[in-house]
Amino acid sequence: MNEQEKRDYKARYDAAKQHGVKFFPDIIYKDMIVSFGLFLLLVGLATFVGVKAEPPADPSDSTYVPRPEWYFLFLFELLKFFPGKIEWVGTAVVPLVAVLALLLLPFYDRSRFRHWRSRILEILIMGFIVAGVLALTVAAAITTPAQEEFSVAGSIGQQYAAGEELYGVQCVECHGPEGQGGEITTVEGLEGVVVPPLNAPDFIYTRTDKTIYQIINYGQQDLGMPPFGLAYGGELQKAQIDAIVTFIRYAWDDRVELPKEAAVAGVPPLGPDEIPTFTVHVEPVIRRACLSCHRPGKKNGNYWMRTYDEVLTTGDYAPNFVAGDLDSNAILMINGVETDAGGQMPPTGALKPEWLDIFERWVLAGMPETPEDLPTAVPGSETTQPAESAP
Repeated sequence: MNEQEKRDYKARYDAAKQHGVKFFPDIIYKDMIVSFGLFLLLVGLATFVGVKAEPPADPSDSTYVPRPEWYFLFLFELLKFFPGKIEWVGTAVVPLVAVLALLLLPFYDRSRFRHWRSRILEILIMGFIVAGVLALTVAAAITTPAQEEFSVAGSIGQQYAAGEELYGVQCVECHGPEGQGGEITTVEGLEGVVVPPLNAPDFIYTRTDKTIYQIINYGQQDLGMPPFGLAYGGELQKAQIDAIVTFIRYAWDDRVELPKEAAVAGVPPLGPDEIPTFTVHVEPVIRRACLSCHRPGKKNGNYWMRTYDEVLTTGDYAPNFVAGDLDSNAILMINGVETDAGGQMPPTGALKPEWLDIFERWVLAGMPETPEDLPTAVPGSETTQPAESAP
């Protein structure tokens, strides 16, 4: 820039300054208005939207995958490119170079022209940094596995439903689907041990929720019960144990009343003329009474009951249920009849009559999987369309 160009620039600057605005109070006033607007926005979000509730921190949870907040995800992703001994490059050198590129911009961008075409190098540097941050953030969001935290919402109904499902998997094998206890027959090393009932007043009246929680968490080694808490070698998180405690309390303590919204949990009642389906009626009974044993890793004759197909096709004595046949193996066994496949099921005691009725009416109806498989009425006729044949 020669002397004439400097004088021209100074003249334009002075002319523009005459028509400009002052930093104080004009610019400061605008900044305050924008800041106040953002403040009101944050207050509104905090009041009407809030943040997702998360379970309390659990140091014993080894499944927890630590990750930063979203605005630092790009640094989290960057470390994947600098593993092991060169991790310091990703944590210090690369971010420092990017920050210095931004801080030193006024010193290496000396062009007197403001058009972007006159600042190709600076545009490329800033564009590369911004694109890198965005790309790394998106890559981190896509590749980081979802957090498998167990979280139960605050309502009793949701805790009850979650606790019932967990009880069906973790506890039924020893304590029975109704907490009735009895002799253990299928747990290796505990065969013949008689478990006292959980649903009896002697137990449920004299134990607080905290006591039941500690029994599940620590176990009762002298009685053969292993610890279920993560910190002691089990597989349950604190929130999961809390859910089981809630289920036990509301299921068998007649001094407390289950809220109405919790009535949707568990096995739905079957009407006199209602046809049961697998997803609505049979599956809840299986989760409560059968799944504790009939899943991989258990002594069950290779009979798994996690899905509709497994219920019908797995096991050494399949088919277990036969449509329309009340003499099929599974129906006989839940009625206490000895078969080649085994005896009474579940071994801890007979099913409740209404649950047995669900199984039998489901078999007689052709074992429909979902309500969509049920017969549909023909308009203007008392007849019904036949249901799709069940396997």
